[in-house]
Amino acid sequence: MPVSDSSRTKGPLEIRGPAREFAGDVRAGLTKPQKELHSKYLYDELGSSLFQAITHLPEYGVSRADARLLEAHAKDIARSISQPVSVIELGSGTGEKTWHILREMTGARYFPIDVSADALARCEHDLAEVAEVYPLQQLYLDGMASAVAHRRSRETLLVLFLGSTIGNFERSCAIEFLRDLRRCLQRGDALLLGADLIKDRDRMLLAYDDPTGVTAAFNLNLLGRINRELGGHFDLRQFEHQARWNERERRIEMHLRSRVDQTVSIEAAGLGVSFRSGETIWTESSHKFHPAEMYDLAAETGFRVETQWVDAEWPFAESLWTAL
Repeated sequence: MPVSDSSRTKGPLEIRGPAREFAGDVRAGLTKPQKELHSKYLYDELGSSLFQAITHLPEYGVSRADARLLEAHAKDIARSISQPVSVIELGSGTGEKTWHILREMTGARYFPIDVSADALARCEHDLAEVAEVYPLQQLYLDGMASAVAHRRSRETLLVLFLGSTIGNFERSCAIEFLRDLRRCLQRGDALLLGADLIKDRDRMLLAYDDPTGVTAAFNLNLLGRINRELGGHFDLRQFEHQARWNERERRIEMHLRSRVDQTVSIEAAGLGVSFRSGETIWTESSHKFHPAEMYDLAAETGFRVETQWVDAEWPFAESLWTAL
């Protein structure tokens, strides 16, 4: 059985802050019967850069559909929001798509929330001409709390949750998250929510397993991150990327499949993990939706759908919700 160079665990390293949480989550996930790692850990600086590359692949139509809808309906979105307005974007990246909306607003303040410092720096630079930009390097709800704390009197909030990120949540967790988001808002505030729609199975799978291997590199980088930050001893050559369509749950699942029987140690977690050949680590889910589900989801979480736009080329929906 292949064994890493340091398969004997040495006990947890002295770690603090985010690394401690990361190590705890890795330990919890890799000791489950179906091994898993939280998808939020895919997005370190390298992972975020790889994901940006994915959005430009011809097989991955989500980002282009998102951008087309935002560009085509930016004026409609801006007209629907009472002024003055602060725009808060969850997982903003560089904010490239949001430029279209901000351009249509006068005197808007923009709070991009992201874990990538590089993406936020570029966002602040590129969007300064259309808004006052206040970048927040935080997780979603922490960033929301920070942005809401800067709310001005009589100001409306427009929250952007674009792309297909809502699909990364388990359906029950998506409901819980949207309810938490609603509690941050006042009646009349707005949420623009992107959601990828169900389409041909092979077309969906190709978007998450491109022939050039960028998505595979993005997925495998999670093991590389554990090596870099937690003293892991994963041999990335002994794992392969897999994308699966789960018909019952209506989701694409990304997995990392062990090519061989092996044992891997992770020093910061004080953990040695055994893998059977063919066993997988589940790293991400991308749930797909029917357009009507957005109406049900809004009603269940304290919102009302005002308008919905669907891209004709790549079935994808932008839904504008109002907080009740």
